[in-house]
Amino acid sequence: QVQLVESGGGLVQAGGSLRLSCAASGRTFSSYAMGWFRQAPGKEREFVAAINWTGGSTYYADFVKGRFTISRDNAKNTVYLQMNVLKPEDTAVYYCAARGGYVYYTGRSDYDYWGQGTQVTVSS
Repeated sequence: QVQLVESGGGLVQAGGSLRLSCAASGRTFSSYAMGWFRQAPGKEREFVAAINWTGGSTYYADFVKGRFTISRDNAKNTVYLQMNVLKPEDTAVYYCAARGGYVYYTGRSDYDYWGQGTQVTVSS
């Protein structure tokens, strides 16, 4: 069982930056693939970024490429999402997700564990 707790959300102006963190419980964090998803009001939860167990492979949704960076620190059981050049359309609840495995995964149904989410609001 893995418990995930996100933090770092908030209100930011367009063009600004935020860094989200997701702290995971458990001693096997390093063997988990991690992902970030987001859900805006009235929309489906969508994939944002994913990282494999070592942090050596990452994958991004097209709408965040070049602006967001996913990373992980296995010694701290934490995955991060650095978000730069934020846009109003990035406003959403951001969720981190985990599953066992050594590659990265991009589908919602690929993940077994989810955090409670953290709100990101970007004002214009």
